[in-house]
Formats: sequence, C-alpha cells, structure tokens
Amino acid sequence: MEDLGFSLFSSPTTVVGAVVLLMILYLISVGSSSSEAGREPPGPKPLPLLGNLLQLDLQRPYKTLCQLSKKYGSIFTVYFGPKKVVVLSGYRTVKEALISYADEFGEREITPILEDISKGHGIVFSNGETWKEMRRFALTTLRDFGMGKRVAEEKILEECGHLIQTIENYKGEPFNTSCPVNYATSNIISSIAYGSRFEYDDPRFRNLVSRTNETIRITGSADIQLYNMFPRLVGWIKKRQVILKNVKMTKRDVKDLIKELKETLEPQTCRGLVDCFLIRKQKEEDSFTKDTQFTEENLIFSLTSLFSAGTDTTAATLRWGLLLMAKYPHIQDRVQEELARVIGSCKVQVEDRKNLPYTDAVIHEIQRLANIVPLSIPHRTSQDVTFQGYFIKKGTTVFPLLTSVLNDESEWESPHTFNPSHFLNKEGKFIKRDAFLPFSAGRRACLGEGLAKMELFLLFTSLMQRFRFTPPPGVTEDELDLTPAVGFTIPPSPHKLCAISRQ
Repeated sequence: MEDLGFSLFSSPTTVVGAVVLLMILYLISVGSSSSEAGREPPGPKPLPLLGNLLQLDLQRPYKTLCQLSKKYGSIFTVYFGPKKVVVLSGYRTVKEALISYADEFGEREITPILEDISKGHGIVFSNGETWKEMRRFALTTLRDFGMGKRVAEEKILEECGHLIQTIENYKGEPFNTSCPVNYATSNIISSIAYGSRFEYDDPRFRNLVSRTNETIRITGSADIQLYNMFPRLVGWIKKRQVILKNVKMTKRDVKDLIKELKETLEPQTCRGLVDCFLIRKQKEEDSFTKDTQFTEENLIFSLTSLFSAGTDTTAATLRWGLLLMAKYPHIQDRVQEELARVIGSCKVQVEDRKNLPYTDAVIHEIQRLANIVPLSIPHRTSQDVTFQGYFIKKGTTVFPLLTSVLNDESEWESPHTFNPSHFLNKEGKFIKRDAFLPFSAGRRACLGEGLAKMELFLLFTSLMQRFRFTPPPGVTEDELDLTPAVGFTIPPSPHKLCAISRQ
C-alpha cells in the first residue's frame, strides 16, 4: 500500500488511471450486486468511492438516516463511503430482524476504529467463539454477583450515599452533573468487577473515567466516521491517535488492577468478576485446555467494555433525567410527591418500584427520550438472508436504528415530547410498551440491562428524595438546552444545575 501511495503522488497519469479503474470496479460491483440473487433494499444513489457521504450529517448520522427512512421505507441501503450499510427503521422492522432473524443479523460489525481498540477481544466488539464464551461467562458472573439480586442493590445504595454527599458539598451552587454521576455509575460496575469501589479523588480512577468518556465521545465524531470509511487514507488523524493513546493507558491501568487482585487471590473466595475469570483461567491452564478463551487480552477487553458501558450509558441517562426534572418542575413535583407519600423518609428499595407507578413511568420516559444509543452498535449479517422481500448478502453491515424505534410515530402518542403518560394507563398504573427497546434486543442486547435498570431506579429516586434540581440563577426552565452532545452515545450538552437540599 505504501508503494502504491508513493506512485500515486509521483505520477499524475497513474493517479487518473487508478481513479478511473476504481470507479469502473465500483460501478460494476454496485450495478451487478443484486441482479443474480434478488432485489436489494432501495436507497439514494451513491457516488463512486464517496457513496452517500455528501448527504450524511456525520456529527449526527442518525438524523439523516431517519429522514431517508421517510423516503425509502423501513429497510434501505446507504453507502458510508465505499461501505454498504443496510438500515432497519421502525419498531416492527427492527424487532423482526433482531428477534425473528436473530442468527442472520446477530454478528457484530467491527469497524476499523473498533478493530484498533479491541482487535476482536472481549465481549462487545467480538464474534464467534470469543463472543459466545465471554458473553456466557459475563452473564453468569454478573448474575452470581447480584445483577437483579439483593447484593447488587446494596452496592448501588452504598454508592447513592457517596453521590449524595458529593452533591451536598456544592451547597446548592450550580455544578456540572457529569463527573459525580459518572463516578457513581463507574464505581457500581467496578465494585462488581474488582470487588471494591474507588474513592472519587483517586487519580487512577479519575483518569480511567475521563479517558473512557473521551474515547466514547470522539469515537462518534465526524473525523472517526471518515476514518472508518477510508482507514488507509486518513489513519493519521489526531482523534484516532488520541483514542489509541487512551486505550494504551487504560490497558496499563487495568493490567495493574488485575495484577493486584491476582497477588491476593484466594480460589475459595471470589471478590468479583476478575477473581472468577482468573480462577477459570488457571483451571483451563492446569487441564491444558486447547483454544481457551480465558486469556489476559479477553479479560482486559471484557473489563474495559463493561466499565465503558456501565459508566457511560447509565450516567448519560441519569444526567438526562436530572436535566429534564429541572426543565419540567411540575413533573419533578409529582415524582417527589409520590415518593413522599409512598416511601416517606425511608431508603428506596427495588421492591418499591411496583408502588411507584408515576416515578417508574418517568424513568422509562427519560430512557425513551434520552435515546442514548440512537444507531445501536452496528450489526453484520452472518449469512445471505431474504428479509421483508429484500436480499441482503452475508457480511453486510446493518444499522438497527434504535432512535426510530423509540420515536416511532405509529407506536408512541407524542414521540418527540417528554410525556410520562406513555407508560401509564387511564387508572394511573404503569404499563409496559413493546416499542421500549433502549437496550436493543436479540442476541446482542445489552448484557447489563438488569443492572442498569436497577441503578437508574435507585439512583434517580434517591436523588429525588434528597434534592430539588433547578436551573442555575438567571436561567429559566425554558432556557435549559435539550440538544444532545455529539458522540458514539449522546449525553446532554454540557450544562450546570443546582441541587437544593430538601432535608
């Protein structure tokens, strides 16, 4: 590739010839791709090499895709540069693909930047035996350490206390919700993974959280989108170098944490996920198991995936919740009235959820409107498949457009407004909605869904019991900005709130 690059720059004739050849090959592949196998999903006509790049908002591609779905339907094709992508839009289409065709749409698309980060290791960005074994292990271990059980509830409530104390220290003055909320959610997954939490002022912990948030944010930037389309042409871009540096430093810190746990490991007592992994790893080594997935690299990237997902998405959702309470004080009033009437001054527990229908509806509506992962994480077809009358080749990148599910106008009465009534019946009782899929669905659904739900409920209700959230002085509710930030996930744009103690 380096030789080709040199000749391209040294010979104008070769440049023209190479471009013409690439255009011909590209047009032939596009023109003949569906004639033999069947009808492919429609979509806007791509340009050679650039695809539909000029039509895409690379900062918020999910918005462009939603607009295109109105013209081309619930399943359509779009080209991110030379990369062909099939987009699934709307609740019924996304659900059918991920549930009824779970195997066909069940592989993970590993983009160039994700390959750079994990190299196929870990849970989230892997396929085949690595994914199957690591996901099975993580699910089993998370269940054993309390996902949905009392022990996890106790860890979350302990962290609630630390978060409340941190917010109390602001004494009602405006503060950025990002750091304290991120530290709290990071500590919950850390306590399950490592067996203990970190102090909020621990430099290593702060750096882990900061690098994680930065990496997730810039992974969704326009620069990295371009790198994913043309990895050999723009591999030099600064944001890619920042991500690689962050990954290197995080690997170093995680290795140190694993080493510390390994030195004090007692096989009869598992303190957390790392201990369980190390014990299993030793057993497989002792039995000379071939092709074991219990390797250091898989442990490191499973931990970083859990830490990233457990930190970023839950924290972003909770931050959206606090912002929405400040923007809509009448809804905050009703939540706090219900909590006072049902719970009083007692600590909220998970079992209280069934007696708090309005609060539960508000939390679900926060998740729906927050729309944290609008594109989902890209999938890939594991085989040729005919879906809704369209032929999709094996290895095709697929975007299940979650934002189109959470805002499906045929499923939600007022999809673009904050309306807790979406989850309440006429009697004021909580109701489940089929189109509520913030954690995706099928084989690749979020494995920490149960833990995340518990965290959101306990953290949100504990904060609502203790504080009233308001805009900073001089800012009205109407002036609070609900524009999402840009990133792989979409938290609120940077803002400050006041937390007025109610006790």
